[in-house]
Amino acid sequence: MPFLLLVDPALRSANNGFVLTSAALVLMMTPALALFYAGFVRSRNVLNTMVMSFAAMGLVSVLWVLFGYSLAFSPGQGVWAPFIGGLQWAGLSNWSAPYGDGQLSQGAVAFFQLTFAIITPALISGAVVERMNFRAWLAFVLLWSSFVYLPLAHMVWGPGGFLGPEGLGALDFAGGLVVEMASGVGAAVTAAVVGRRRNYPAHNSPPHNVPFILLGAGLLWFGWFGFNGGSGLVAGNLASLACLTTNSAGAAAALGWMVIETLQRGKPTAVGVATGAVAGLVAITPAAGFVSPISALLIGFAAALVSNWALQLKNRSGLDDSLDVLPVHGVAGLLGIVLTGVFAVKAVNPAGADGLVAGHAAQLWIQLKAAGFTLLWVGVGTFVILQALRMVMPLRASESDERQGLDINAHGEEAYNTEFTV
Repeated sequence: MPFLLLVDPALRSANNGFVLTSAALVLMMTPALALFYAGFVRSRNVLNTMVMSFAAMGLVSVLWVLFGYSLAFSPGQGVWAPFIGGLQWAGLSNWSAPYGDGQLSQGAVAFFQLTFAIITPALISGAVVERMNFRAWLAFVLLWSSFVYLPLAHMVWGPGGFLGPEGLGALDFAGGLVVEMASGVGAAVTAAVVGRRRNYPAHNSPPHNVPFILLGAGLLWFGWFGFNGGSGLVAGNLASLACLTTNSAGAAAALGWMVIETLQRGKPTAVGVATGAVAGLVAITPAAGFVSPISALLIGFAAALVSNWALQLKNRSGLDDSLDVLPVHGVAGLLGIVLTGVFAVKAVNPAGADGLVAGHAAQLWIQLKAAGFTLLWVGVGTFVILQALRMVMPLRASESDERQGLDINAHGEEAYNTEFTV
């Protein structure tokens, strides 16, 4: 008798429904990110900034069906098994098969994981808005997703993965390595290779629409409950824990950033509150299902301090990471990976591990090694891809296009009709 028949159909339906709902929440995060990013840029680049995220949705979705899910989550072959899966599930031919112990279908898991694969390169776009050649961006998303993201996802979450439970033993509940550190490191390298905006830093413009930023951040916060809450793939206590820790860290970081800005400049800014919340949500991502709500508060406050410091350091360095992807996602993601090794306790999740506070310093060392490997993998891979692209096409828009704005030059449209004024 097939194992699937031994599973309660009602339980399987409930878990599938939970994962599909979580996937829809995470998919919404990419348009939310587009809105968040669009608020920061000048009005003549709003559409191009948003389309960079929407283009990632289209490209990665097609890639995922053709070969992405198979390479990331199917069993690999031979010596390559810890690093990349096979092509036996190409075309999502296994969509109706049971996943794991049969309580889910492969189709539900494939859709859920697709949303992570979409938002990761979309995050990178924030480092190169207002200047990257749109065709080069499309080619970059295709190559980076195929050669950097897919192997990393397999190494952390795939069967027999090099960094995951059957390999090094790193804990990454919802993407501290795979999404946050990967996007932060990829963003820093891409910003450095593409180069600064032509008017940076002499004429660094303020955000053109702060309400966009707040609305985008709020939608990201809402979607993060699918991002982290759904990563246990079961509708139960673990999902409840992940949602509680997610909200706790986001709230603590938003408050922490308000305090820091009040000390720095006498008043908290709306942009700062939004930035702090995102930093806290990033930091809790790898730890969400492994730590207590109290630990999540500490992780959130730490994220506000460390990401704010990293942002100041980035500004002094001269790196034109336009929308601070490295300090908010890369650094906060690294912090989350490290603090997972500090605060993780098996008492809240027996499938996890005990960290430093539970008397097991070895897990902290494992987390550090996984973070170091991710930094090298993504950094070198991103650099090689960009150099290869540079040989066949320009990476950035022309000077005249950049000065006039990328909306009209890349897409033939403008975000705001200024023909008629009151």
